[in-house]
Amino acid sequence: MKLSARNVIDGKVSDVEIGAVMAKVKVEVSNPTIITALISKEAVEDLNVKKGDNISAIIKSTEIMVGKK
Repeated sequence: MKLSARNVIDGKVSDVEIGAVMAKVKVEVSNPTIITALISKEAVEDLNVKKGDNISAIIKSTEIMVGKK
């Protein structure tokens, strides 16, 4: 599969929380860095995403927000 997004980060699913409509998928991209994706429950079910799966986090955005303490 080819994508227009240039930010593809491979990782492993560390947790999946499925709600009524949405799901929270946590992807460990390097220890201890975690990327959290909020996607539809239907997408999680269609892709059969589960803890321990190798997966890619694909980031396509016009904005990136940062914070500083």
